[in-house]
Amino acid sequence: MGIPHELTESAKIDGASEFRIYAQIMLPLSKPAVLTVGLFTFLGAWGDFQGPLIYLNDPDKWTLSIGLKQYIRENNVAWGQLMAASTLFTLPIVILYFFVQKKFIEGISITGLK
Repeated sequence: MGIPHELTESAKIDGASEFRIYAQIMLPLSKPAVLTVGLFTFLGAWGDFQGPLIYLNDPDKWTLSIGLKQYIRENNVAWGQLMAASTLFTLPIVILYFFVQKKFIEGISITGLK
């Protein structure tokens, strides 16, 4: 919604098709916003605890968050091992953020401007 309509209108005047307008103008300009939404969606799905707890009954199919909570329940908690597992649990999020950091910051700065 933040992309000016004048860009699409000028592309139509130049003879660009709808697909070309989308592929060469709209998609590159909306890439920061799309990556930001993708990152937030991944974070929501990665750390989801309640949803998988409701519909997963087989311990072989548990997510990492449920596995960590079950580890606390079943064993006398070995805090060192629990913290190592928690670090490994958050590692993919940190790695993903480093890959999309530039676009993520661009997405925040673009959406904050009027």
